[in-house]
Amino acid sequence: MSVSHAQNAIRIGINPISWSNDDLPALGGETPLSTALSEGQAIGYEGFELNGKFPRDAKGVGDVLRPYGLALVSGWYSAQLARRSLSEEIEAISSHVQLLKENGATVLVYGEVADSIQGRRIPLVERPRLHTDAQWVEYAGKLTELARYTLSQGVRLAYHHHMGAYIESPADIDRLMALTGPEVGLLFDSGHCQMGGGEPLAVLRKHIQRVCHVHFKDVRQPVVQLARNNLWSFPDCIVNGTFTVPGDGDIDFAALLDELLKVDYHGWLVVEAEQDPAVAPSFAYAKKGFDTLSALLAQAQQRRNAA
Repeated sequence: MSVSHAQNAIRIGINPISWSNDDLPALGGETPLSTALSEGQAIGYEGFELNGKFPRDAKGVGDVLRPYGLALVSGWYSAQLARRSLSEEIEAISSHVQLLKENGATVLVYGEVADSIQGRRIPLVERPRLHTDAQWVEYAGKLTELARYTLSQGVRLAYHHHMGAYIESPADIDRLMALTGPEVGLLFDSGHCQMGGGEPLAVLRKHIQRVCHVHFKDVRQPVVQLARNNLWSFPDCIVNGTFTVPGDGDIDFAALLDELLKVDYHGWLVVEAEQDPAVAPSFAYAKKGFDTLSALLAQAQQRRNAA
């Protein structure tokens, strides 16, 4: 793989959560989408993921992004496959798949929200779990079939392991990947990985052949320890500063990026950090995340040129 090819294959995008939070509307809820898009464009981001302030139809999304020259990276889908039948989930997901497809996005951020406590002030230790082998096999089977459906429409399902949900820990990720078919892609989220008890580099290495989308979120490890010791909820983690952008916390993104380059990763690196913009100003932190990843990509190029 040539360096220039590697550089062009990886694009840096961002999630609007740096400006406003859908789960906690008090955090940046007053900030219009146009502010996020114009500031993201000015910083240098190539694309955005969706949030609740985007239109709900394909044409509307395209019309919003087009004036800024921004691509649609992907968009979160709130799934309930742990409670719904496969046919019910296909019916529910189909319009979202088409919205992404019509705007050039090739991956779908799949978030399982059935029984999730991610938006509620309930200690994370009380999250839902699949308790029996039969439950795991049934869920994985439905998920593989759902991913087969989205692939048939030109969009790959990227499963987002997430705090407060069924698939949170490294062991959860291991089991889900073992039981699902290759149609099911993995969204690797560095921040959720570390917060969920994992070592991000080890988890990425283990499952890198399934990774089809990447969220680069940093964590402040001392706050992670506070969260665990004090049994915080996910909203508690957000408002108390557990998460931040790459370059502002304790995760080694250079090592993660090297692993992605080794396998010729083609896709997006999405800067994402649930923070209070009143404490972590949106533009400054979004720029810090972009500058950090841009510099790491440039350094990777220099290392390969020297090799």
